[in-house]
Amino acid sequence: MKRIFLASDSTCQTYEKEQSPQAGWGQFLANYLADYEIHNHAIGGRSSKTFILEGRLDAMKDGMQPGDYLLIQMGHNDSTKEKPERFTEPYHDYKDYLKQYIDTARQRQTKPILITPVARLHYVLDEFLNDFNDYCNAMKEVAEEQNIELIDLMKHSILHYQEVGYEEVKSYYMVAHNGTDYTHFTEKGANQIARIVSEQFLKLI
Repeated sequence: MKRIFLASDSTCQTYEKEQSPQAGWGQFLANYLADYEIHNHAIGGRSSKTFILEGRLDAMKDGMQPGDYLLIQMGHNDSTKEKPERFTEPYHDYKDYLKQYIDTARQRQTKPILITPVARLHYVLDEFLNDFNDYCNAMKEVAEEQNIELIDLMKHSILHYQEVGYEEVKSYYMVAHNGTDYTHFTEKGANQIARIVSEQFLKLI
């Protein structure tokens, strides 16, 4: 069975049952990609930089085999200037770190696929907004420069949000439960994002 490795942050990570209803889209991916074994290495608070510096990419590398896939969604924590240990400049070291994921996958004959950051719930004047425009554009540049596939999750998540409307989308985020969190998903929201990712993944392979 081919395998999919996930390198990402809290929007993708697998949560314990006691943390319900908070969830990440990675924990639902197997529902839509039953022919693949999912290895979710996503963990909260990590940027493209800190995930690597903590040795997490190296730890994943040993398990990768020819024909596997490495899906990389980074950007939420890269944008936090107030936390310099996480922060990366979108058109400089962010791109350099993304290339390290790509190089690692290629060393193992594993196919890397970049995923733009998923949307936050940022809704102004009847419009869902992209809070990570520079990171999305920088990632697209890397995909083109490295000649690899990219899933534009920012675009596809916002398109879905526009279809279903604000009240439905609000139930996708933890703000519906705690009144403050417009970033992290509920199980309902994580499941929807997993569906979107899987649909786009299957179009690429």
